[in-house]
This record gives sequence, C-alpha cells and structure tokens, in this order.
Amino acid sequence: MERENVIVLDFGGQYNQLIARRVRECNVYCEVYPYNISLEKIRQMQPKGIIFTGGPNSVYGEGAAVCSKEIFELGIPILGICYGSQLMAHLLGGKVLTAPVSEFGKTEVEIDTSTAMFSGVSKKTICWMSHTDYIEAAPEGFKVTAHTPVCPVAAMENPEKGLYAVQFHPEVMHTVEGMTMLRNFVIDICGCKGDWKMDSFIESAIKTIRGKVGNGKVLCALSGGVDSSVAAVLLAKAVGKQLTCVFVDHGLLRKNEGDEVAAVFGPEGPYDLNFIRVNAQERFYEKLAGVTEPEQKRKIIGEEFIRVFEEEAKKIGAVDFLVQGTIYPDVIESGLGKSATIKSHHNVGGLPDYVDFKEIIEPLRMLFKDEVRKAGLELGIPEYLVYRQPFPGPGLGIRIIGEVTKEKVAIVQDADYIYREEIAKVGLDKGLGQYFAALTNMRSVGVMGDERTYDYAVALRAVCTSDFMTADCAQIPWDVLGKVANRIVNEVKGVNRVLYDCTSKPPGTIEFE
Repeated sequence: MERENVIVLDFGGQYNQLIARRVRECNVYCEVYPYNISLEKIRQMQPKGIIFTGGPNSVYGEGAAVCSKEIFELGIPILGICYGSQLMAHLLGGKVLTAPVSEFGKTEVEIDTSTAMFSGVSKKTICWMSHTDYIEAAPEGFKVTAHTPVCPVAAMENPEKGLYAVQFHPEVMHTVEGMTMLRNFVIDICGCKGDWKMDSFIESAIKTIRGKVGNGKVLCALSGGVDSSVAAVLLAKAVGKQLTCVFVDHGLLRKNEGDEVAAVFGPEGPYDLNFIRVNAQERFYEKLAGVTEPEQKRKIIGEEFIRVFEEEAKKIGAVDFLVQGTIYPDVIESGLGKSATIKSHHNVGGLPDYVDFKEIIEPLRMLFKDEVRKAGLELGIPEYLVYRQPFPGPGLGIRIIGEVTKEKVAIVQDADYIYREEIAKVGLDKGLGQYFAALTNMRSVGVMGDERTYDYAVALRAVCTSDFMTADCAQIPWDVLGKVANRIVNEVKGVNRVLYDCTSKPPGTIEFE
C-alpha cells in the first residue's frame, strides 16, 4: 500500500523545509517541490493535501511565482501560508495590496475557533507575522476566520472546496499554537492517518543510496559530529566496505576531540568501518594565517577539507562519491535556492567551484537536527553519540573572532572545556540545543594578583532550540555562570574577562563569528 503524503509547493520562502518537517512531525510523509510542478505530476503522486509556502515577491509584481489556477480544481485540500495565502486570494478573485502597516514578529491574532482549521486554538493567540502585502478582501465564497487590528484577513477558508489560508507562519515555534493548526489541516481536513515513521526514511534512503552507488567506492567526510556520524552509519548500512570514512583533524577541534572521534569510529570502536585519520593542523593554520573575515575563513576551511579528501581518495583509488552530513539549516544559511546567504557552511555554500568527485551524496540534506537524531536512533547509534552537542565543520575557526592562531585555539579549547564540564555537572547539558565558549578579539585591562593585565575576553553562548532555524538564549543560573567565569579567568592563560551572549536567533546566529 502506498504511503500517505502531503506535498509542499515552494514559492521561495526560507521556511519551505520547516513546513515539511512539521508535517512529518504529524507522522505524515512530506516533501517539497517547486511551485511550477506540473498538475499531471501532482495527480500521479496522489497527495492527501498541498501546502503553499511563503515567498519574497508580491503576487501582483513582475516575476511573481505563480502556479496554475487549475490546481484549485483538483479536489485536494490546499493550505496557503503567507505569500501562499495571498496567491490563493489573488488567483481566485480576492484583493491583495501593499499593507498600510507591515507586520513583522510576534502578533496577537483574533481567531474564529468554530472552524476545523482552528479547532482547539485559543480565541486570541500569538502568531509570527512577516509581510508587507496583505489580503484586503477575500475571494467570493471565502469566510474570514482570523484578523489583527491592521490585517483584515489574517486567515480565510472555503471548506466546500477544501481551501484554507493563513497570513502568518504556523510552522515556526513563535506561533504558539501553530502545530495544533497544522495538525488540524493534515489530520482532520486532509484525512491523513498519521502512520508514517522515521524508519520509513531510513529504508528509503538506503535503497536510494544503493541504486546510486552501485559497485562504486564512497568516501565519507567524517567530523565525528552528530550529522556526519549518522551519515556514516547510514552509508555503512547501505554499501558496507565500499565506504571509507576520512576524519580530518584540522587543529580546530574541541579539547581531546580528535582522540574521542578516533576511539568511536576507528578500529577499536563499535563500527566495522574503513577509517582514516588525517592530521592536518599545520596545513590549516597556514591557510588561515592573517585571515579575519568570517565568511572567508569558512571558504578557506571548506576548500582545504575538499583538497584533503581528494588526496585521500587518490590514495584509496577510484572513489567516485563524496558523502557529507549536510542538513537543511546548513542549506538555508548558505543561501542556496532563493534564500539570502547568512554564512557558507563548508559542506554546502563553502564548497570550491571544482570538486574532483563524480557526485556528492547528502542523505540528510532535507532533515533538521532533531530528525537526524531520530534517524540515528533508528540506525542503532548509541544515545550518547546521537545527543552529543553539535559542532560546526569549520570548528573553532568560527568561534575565534579575528585571525586564527594555534595560541588562540588553545585558549578557546580550554575555556570551552571548563564551560562544558560545569554545565554537565549541574545537569543542564540535556536541555540545551548548543552551548560553547568563543574567543572575542577584544582585549581589555584587568587586575590579577595586584598586577595590571591586558588580555582577551571570552564569550559564553547557550541556546535552546529544536530545529536550529530559530533559537532562544538559555537562561543559565547566575551561580553556574559565576563559577564558569571564575574558573576560566583563573585557569586559562590570556583571559581576564568573561561575557555571556544573551542574543536570540534571529537576529543573531547560533555561532559567534
């Protein structure tokens, strides 16, 4: 029996895969397709529902992303979100104009809770708005089901035709009851049973990988982090000894991390993998000498990774495929597709123009961090590995503001080790999405032992997040921060000041570059 599915049509919004992920949280399989996919293809897929994403354009503007009006006649329930809601209104005879007052951020919305879309939702609820256009008048046959003081049509519906639209973003965490709304659409309106599980993804991915690789050889870029570890074990399940995992110790790892990765994935570890450790610290330090701009550092580290992998592939012989643990937030932040570049991840936007491999395989590319962890558990990877704290591929190179040197790396390694140790002691590590120490390029006057010092400031960061697309600053108890600061200043040479970063994402990023 074919699995149920809901499809997301992408009109250029940054949250396209986040919407798909939320649908999968309802245990319904979901994938993203371009907005101009043919109606015939949609019919062949037989989706139980369709969701239109947001997008950067105006529906009435030149070059607007517009789908065929016939899609509304397929008899499949459709939910339009933000731009998707405006497009639905525009194509069906409603009125979309530039809003007199734009809405951005958390907004209180008044809801008609008698509708199926908003069943179980509060009459007044906080939603995430992000629009400069608005629906001034709904199309004929539509009922307005939500509004704000400045947005007359915050939601509308035509249940007889299975058409629903919301001006806000139910998929983001800042929309407090967004998951209730999406579940209402997927389960109640689309009639999905909700019986899809992550093991279905593993089975499908293994089948796809085997078909792609055939008898070829595969090199996996293994960092030892959650994403690359899951990718490595997934590939090992798919192609066995055709896989070689290459771990590049670039000198920018956390304290003792190189040895820890080798202990897990090397010959003494639980996995029967072809494992190569490359010690390339000096090589990376030389490439980074004098470089201060964070995006340039990412590009340099990304290219040097690829060159090392190419060299190792030549030693192995006839390697066609490079495997990377790219996940969806990496893709979005690297600006691929239509989203703006925030920072280039070394395994996506940080890749050099020429890569000497037949193809790059990224089996986790459409998943979010918590989905990757679920996949890891399905693959039998121990919990302590699956739930270890994420660590970026460029490593401490992007946790050091300014030029990267061996001495600075040692400072941030020691400070970070103390921070992680104290966080674990009080049991806070399980509830945090990410936490680390970074080295600023600020030096300031201090006094230690009655003597003047002029040393660096270390910044501590901790965030709470599940999808790594948005994040809130973690409220670490003051006594814990005080103990960490005291230990760092006393134990780490070259540091006389400790700061705590209380910025959310957005406007900041999770990393501290």
